[in-house]
Parts: sequence; C-alpha cells; structure tokens
Amino acid sequence: MSSELDHLSRLVVSGQLSRRDFLGRAAALGVTALSANTLLSGAALAQAPVKGGILKAGMVGGAATDSQDPATWASQVPYTIGRCWGEQMLETSPTGEIEHRLAEEYSASDDAKTWTFKIRKGVTFHNGKDLTPADVVATLERHADANSKSAALAFVQQFDTVKADGDTVIITLKEPNADLPYVVSDYHLMIQPNGGKDNPTEAIGTGPYKVVVNEPGVRHVGELHKGYWGSDKRGHADQVEIVVINDATARTSALQGGQVDMINRVEPKIVDLIKRVPGVTIRNVPGKGHYVFIAHCNTAPFDNNDLRLALKYAVDREEMVQKILSGYGSVGNDMPVTSAYAMFSDDIEQRTYDPDKAAFHYKKSGHSGPVLLRTSDVAFPGAVDAAQLYQQSAAKAGITLEVKREPGDGYWSEVWNKQPFSMSYWTGRPTQDQVYSIAYLSKAEWNDTRFLREDFDKLIFAARGELDQAKRKDLYRQAAVMLRDEGGVIVPMFNNYIDATGTRVRGWVDDPNGDLMGGHALTKCWVNA
Repeated sequence: MSSELDHLSRLVVSGQLSRRDFLGRAAALGVTALSANTLLSGAALAQAPVKGGILKAGMVGGAATDSQDPATWASQVPYTIGRCWGEQMLETSPTGEIEHRLAEEYSASDDAKTWTFKIRKGVTFHNGKDLTPADVVATLERHADANSKSAALAFVQQFDTVKADGDTVIITLKEPNADLPYVVSDYHLMIQPNGGKDNPTEAIGTGPYKVVVNEPGVRHVGELHKGYWGSDKRGHADQVEIVVINDATARTSALQGGQVDMINRVEPKIVDLIKRVPGVTIRNVPGKGHYVFIAHCNTAPFDNNDLRLALKYAVDREEMVQKILSGYGSVGNDMPVTSAYAMFSDDIEQRTYDPDKAAFHYKKSGHSGPVLLRTSDVAFPGAVDAAQLYQQSAAKAGITLEVKREPGDGYWSEVWNKQPFSMSYWTGRPTQDQVYSIAYLSKAEWNDTRFLREDFDKLIFAARGELDQAKRKDLYRQAAVMLRDEGGVIVPMFNNYIDATGTRVRGWVDDPNGDLMGGHALTKCWVNA
C-alpha cells in the first residue's frame, strides 16, 4: 500500500492526478486525510519548480477588442495575461485566504474604517522604475474616478481618502468594511506606474512577465522579467504564451497535438472522452462561477417583472445541470450566491421549473410575440445548447424564445452589457459584498441587468458596514431575496471550472477562483524538463 500511495502522490505533484482524486484513493486504502496530506506535502517538497522553457495556453475568451487596461478586463484572456504582467496589493488564495503581494503588511482600526498597507520595498516595474506608495495611491485614484469606467469602481467608490505616508498607504472609508482586504485584491486593481494615468494600456507592472507580443484576439507573449521580486514562487518559465482559440474543438485538438500545454473551459460533455486521451489531465474544480441569462430591467419588455418571473420559471435547471454541465455543477436560484459564501442563508426557497407559473406570469405581463435571446459559443461552454434547451422548456409554457447566435469576436464588446437579453457568465467573487457590488449596485459599471434599485443599494451598504454578523447575514438574505424575485438575472446553474493540461505541466494547484488556477497557471506552473 505504501508504494502505491508514493506513486499516487508523485502523480499529484507532477500534475497527472488531482489532489481530490488522490485523497479519494487514499481513503479507499484506509488512509486518513491527515496522513494522506502529510504524504502529499512531502512529495511536493521533493519536487522543486524547474526553471526555463516555454509554457503555452490555448484559451477561449479573447477578442480583437481586448485592451491591456486592467479597468476594462471582462473575459479570460486579458485577465490571464494581466496576471502575468500585473500584481495587486493583496490576492485571494485558492483556500480563500488573503495573500500578501505588493503590500507585505496591513492593519485596520477597531471600527474597520481606516486601513494601513505597508508597501513592499525592492520591487521594480518592467520599465525599471521602483514601486512606491505613490503608484498605489495613483492606481486606486484612477479606478475611483467615475470617468475611468473601471469595473472596480463599485468597490473603490467606498473610499473616502487614499494617501501615502512614508512606506505605507492609508485608506479611509466612508463606512466600515471588514472585507476591505478582499476589495483591494480585485484583479482590476493591478498596480501600475503612476497608477496607469499616463498610459493604462501599456501593460507595465511588477509581475513576473513583460508583454512582448500583444495581438488582441490572436496571441499574447510574455518574457521573464529578470528583476522579478518573487521568483522563488512564480515566473518559472522563460516565456509564456496565450493563443486565442475560441473554438472548443480546435482548442482541444491543440492540447492533444502538443501545440499548447493547457486549455481552459473544456466542455463538460466531452470530459469523459478527454480523460481517456494519453498524457492529458482534466482539472475539475468546483467554485463560485455561474452561468446566467441577463435581462435589462429598464428595457421593454423586460421592464415588466411578471415577464421576468415568467422567464425564470420557464428554465428547467435540473435538465441544464445534467445536459449542459454533465453533472459538473449545481442548480442556481436566480441569485449569484450559494452556500459557498460566508453568511449565506440556506432557508431561501429553491426556484424550480414550473410551466404553469411561467404561463401565469407571462399572461399577466401582457406581452405577446417572441422574446429575443442572444447567445454565443464564448458566453460559456455549451451556451448555444443551453439556449436551445431553454427555448424548448419555455415553449411548454407558451413562451416563444427566438435564439440568435452571435459571433464570438465582439460578443463582449457589442452584445454583453448592451443588448437587453443575452447569455453570460460570472466567475464569482470572494465575498458577498463584492459579488453584489460589481454587478448589482445601481452605479456599478458592470450592472448588466440594469437593476437600478436604491433600496437594494442601501441593503448592501448597510451589510458592508455592519459588524454584528447575525444582522449582516440577515441584510444579505434580504438582498438575495429581492434580487431573486425582482431582479433581471436568471441563474440556472453554478459551474465547475474544467481545464486540461498536457504532460509537461507541473505545479498545478486547484483554485476555485477562476479558469486556469484563477488566472495564475502560467505564472505558478512550470515545464517538466
């Protein structure tokens, strides 16, 4: 048994077996989780990262309209190449804890309104300039400026003042927020020279890789930044490359053929097939990500809540989880949070498929004629099939859905957040405050359902500043119910992140924060010699 466990632990460290599968096999052999994890830790220590080589990813989620301005990042490719060249003050770890990056220490006042961050010394930008607290202040100022159109505006607008004091940055809030470390860990808040005020698209940061090729929608290449401060844990390959491959079949073929070392968004329906391919490892990680149908609450006919309720009851959630996710996920309840979030209320009734209720609310809405739904292959894996399933289940309620398939290139700039009824995805966020703030507050740049409710905003602001956990939980419950029953978001399912890696990839760690290790696979993994 010992030799078998040794062999399995080496497979985990080499990236050929997931930690979850290892623990399952160890349990079957009668080994406790503690003993198994101890063995795994020893095996990991025995295999140090290998430096050098080229690490390539084939990714969906890239378009010709992509920008290197962190304020604009809305899909996987700019987010992932951004993780290569940029860093925030803090990060959220795979286990949900706060990790120090450019801020090596932080502390808060007793009332959680004043926060002090000590900025790391000896860090240089790719242009040779030393990182200073002033750069951090300028970055936060830029994103807090309403004219920046930053996706992080919903988070940073709670700042009252931001100032540098010696080697620290002091943030004073308008109201208390015990979750502020998670706020500044948002991936849009990459620290740039002078905050990016001079040229936010220049892709100059403090990360392990300098961008040397930037062809939006086609290819991005980063070369190792020789002066990188954190080279012991990141930046192992000499070069990283992202090839945009929005077609699922082509992406899978590129991995099988060795043209790339890893791919994101493996379609659930082919997971079992890919598992049988020699040298390919499926990386299946449950997370907070969810797939959505989004209706603009301020645009006819979706400005009628009865029509929105009709569309919500017309979704067969169980069928979608089984047929679209092949079981790699769970049903949603028309709100962006689940029990994975702290202070989640599990007593909220689960909405189920009900053609009769859908027909009732549809008739009450007074609407007649087809409802146009826009979708695309890039919206999420299986999105087109999901739209067709939705079309079929809605038809049983007397609702005609007209499905329009849009091209992938330009979907995120011309359809999402612009057209009144479309399909999309969210990666989730570390806290409830963040997930509500980024997409559902009235002034959020990414309020893609146009849910403009002052009473909802007040609930989120009150929860943000409430230090009594029971009261805070109740406020979040009220917000969840309001969004579920009156909002424009339809959440049929929460998805697992399903990526795949080839034989050369080592150092993989399951991360529920997003595709490809929360966007860190290229910076944290290495190439097997």
